[in-house]
Amino acid sequence: MYNMQKNKLKYMKNNELNFLKEVIKKMDKIKEKNPLTHCITNSVTINDCANAILAIGGSPFMAEDGEELKEVVTIADVLVINIGKLSKNQIEAMEISSKTANETNTPIILDPVGVGVTELRNNTTVNLIKNYDITAIRGNISEIKAIAKLFGVLDENNTAKGVDVNIDDIISEENLKTNADLICQLSSKLNTTILASGPIDILSDGKTTIAIKNGDEMMPLITGSGCMLSSIVGTCISGCGALEGTLIAILAMNLAGEKARSKVEKLDEGTGSFRTYLIDYLYKTNADSLINESNIEIL
Repeated sequence: MYNMQKNKLKYMKNNELNFLKEVIKKMDKIKEKNPLTHCITNSVTINDCANAILAIGGSPFMAEDGEELKEVVTIADVLVINIGKLSKNQIEAMEISSKTANETNTPIILDPVGVGVTELRNNTTVNLIKNYDITAIRGNISEIKAIAKLFGVLDENNTAKGVDVNIDDIISEENLKTNADLICQLSSKLNTTILASGPIDILSDGKTTIAIKNGDEMMPLITGSGCMLSSIVGTCISGCGALEGTLIAILAMNLAGEKARSKVEKLDEGTGSFRTYLIDYLYKTNADSLINESNIEIL
């Protein structure tokens, strides 16, 4: 949630706090494993994605040439696919990598940037989901709704707005249950973990659905915050499983955003500094802060 709340522990019930503590116990496995995170991502944000992966405890690898992809995916711990800047060569690289990842039981994370905007993005997203075993999907709520529409889970006429969330889709307390039900249903149908990010983030694996009420309104004001999140979702999933890893990633990102905003305000700085501090605080993520500063609700 973009309005930072103090003393977040008092907002959580005992079952949510206990659930969070059990998840956070697995956090040390991420840095111990130092997962090789292979990203097929877009050139706009590739450097930020690599730095975010390093900050959270992973090892980034950005390969796209068809001649080496099978070798790379075979040794990688996770594959992250971001369709932000598509090309024919990149789509081919995604298909080769996904096929190899399924053969080697390597988790695949899909960031369907701009799905719902063009037929190319729609067709690429549908092809990847239908033909390959996708471990997790991370997108904004408009992108997730577009996928739900493409797979017959949603029939309302919502229009995506480029790579940004449509204002009519923004997750709030008022529509939280409706959106959570949709994401849970889609997750169950696609047999994958889904994270819809926004002012309130919703995470579901089709069985457990969680609202994450952390973050800051400056996060969408820098290019790449979503791409960075998808990349570290991959790193964290490789370290400790789909639902748990995604939850750790979104909490780490959101709390880093809150702290970066606080520092920017204190020093009277702007979005450029915010971007730097965001990665700084990702690097400083620790179990105590995730437990003491997180605000989640199991729906």
